[in-house]
Amino acid sequence: MNMSQILPKGKGIFLAYDHGMEHGPEDFNLINCDPEYIFKLGSELGFDAVITQAGIAEKYYPKYADKVKLIVKLNGKTRLGKKEPQSIANCSVKRAMSIGASAVGYTIYPGSPYEEMMFKELGRIVEEAHKLNLPVVVWSYPRGDNISENSTENIAYAARIALELGADIVKIKYNGDAEGLRWTVSNAGLTKVMIAGGDKKDDLGVLREAKEAVDAGAFGLAVGRNIWQSQHPIRLAKALKKIVYENSSLNEAKKEL
Repeated sequence: MNMSQILPKGKGIFLAYDHGMEHGPEDFNLINCDPEYIFKLGSELGFDAVITQAGIAEKYYPKYADKVKLIVKLNGKTRLGKKEPQSIANCSVKRAMSIGASAVGYTIYPGSPYEEMMFKELGRIVEEAHKLNLPVVVWSYPRGDNISENSTENIAYAARIALELGADIVKIKYNGDAEGLRWTVSNAGLTKVMIAGGDKKDDLGVLREAKEAVDAGAFGLAVGRNIWQSQHPIRLAKALKKIVYENSSLNEAKKEL
């Protein structure tokens, strides 16, 4: 796979912006609700890629195609329905590639009654994407009735499932268990582990979590709200780069804030 386009330094920081469908407008203010602002941030701050749904990518990415790489999320769901988690593709690999995607993304929910359907669809997507030399980024989140989403065992299981299904990169949540993350990274094998930014934190909290994750073997971050909701996104981005690309200490990175 042509991983060098989205990981030119071997490690990576992606700017995630798939929140509009998944969470709704409550995550946005009058500035960051504008996708133009996000693509501008992604290109000016030197992120390795911006992640969006296809509709946003089609309308806004052409202006930034020579400035930042694109990952198109192929599926998504809303938070409106009170039902077990299920997410099916709303965009094809070929459509994503025609928009300019350097990789595609897909979410699975191990533990959901619908996991079999999502696994089958992901298998088809991996096959098609790899024929086109496109890496596949898999969001693998344990979810469903009686499923502990933050259990280290379940997070490691979710990462292993992504490896077994052919993911090139797996995006997981970090539960604060650094030793557990080392175990998770080992179980992901040659699939690279990326940590989700998660809920909004203060800038120092974001840095601390990033440092713990990198030290435990994660190769990078997919951060959204914690950048574009930050009062100081430029400073925070510089600090995160110190940690991810240079393996700087937390104290060194904090100087950028």
